[in-house]
Amino acid sequence: MCRWLAYSGTPLLLDTILYKPAHSLIDQSLRSRLGVETTNGDGFGVGWYSEADIETPALFRDIGPAWNNRNLRELADHVHSPLFFAHIRASTGTAVQQTNCHPFRHGRWMWMHNGAIADFHLMRRDLCLLVAPELYSEIEGSTDSEVMFYLALTFGLDRDPPSAVARMAGVVERCGREHGVEFPLQMTIGVTDGVRVWAFRYSTQGASRSLFYSTRVDTLRTLHPDAEFLREVSDETRLIVSEPLGDLPGAWNEVPEGSYGVVGPGVDELLPFAPEPA
Repeated sequence: MCRWLAYSGTPLLLDTILYKPAHSLIDQSLRSRLGVETTNGDGFGVGWYSEADIETPALFRDIGPAWNNRNLRELADHVHSPLFFAHIRASTGTAVQQTNCHPFRHGRWMWMHNGAIADFHLMRRDLCLLVAPELYSEIEGSTDSEVMFYLALTFGLDRDPPSAVARMAGVVERCGREHGVEFPLQMTIGVTDGVRVWAFRYSTQGASRSLFYSTRVDTLRTLHPDAEFLREVSDETRLIVSEPLGDLPGAWNEVPEGSYGVVGPGVDELLPFAPEPA
């Protein structure tokens, strides 16, 4: 399906995370170890906030593979950011086009997804009709992921992200049952308002795609006192990834099935997640 990462912490060049790790997201676009597909070449995207402006994240998305995109390489060498998303896509059936590349943006919010709504073609109309009328016209692409985003916005993402995502998941599962789909939803989701990052891991079947979070930096400094990178970032620096970026012992922890995490200034939580009726 797809691979993604979310970074929050000390402002860094995007290159530091996207290209330099041994099993970076760029490497995963060619050689994923834990994804459904080894190769994720149906487009990519990065979205980032500047230190001065968290109201409007910047996006760069393209339909080609990430591993040989010269513009991405150039951009990653020059953009610093305290919070950014990156996503490499393996299509689950919808078109390879720029508007279907993640992350998706609405106002200050960004959203990315790995997984699928099973038999989305059967449910597309019903789900789209549940999107708030004032939001519907902003849907640009044809993916299930973007419809999920706009459903979450409809259900109050700006007020209570966990509840909005839970209500979105509840609607998708209800709609799936109405159409005779046994396991409608498979998702790992990253969403941010530019200050905090929420990450969700859930599937109807209880066998969700992989998702990991990084160990606290102060703990890693104790484990690896010679690691130069760890001396350059703050204690609040965090990564959430579809699969680990390297093999540093103790660096990565699996997000439990049916749970979500919150990362941000002074916030670091891991809580249970379940769909809610909407």
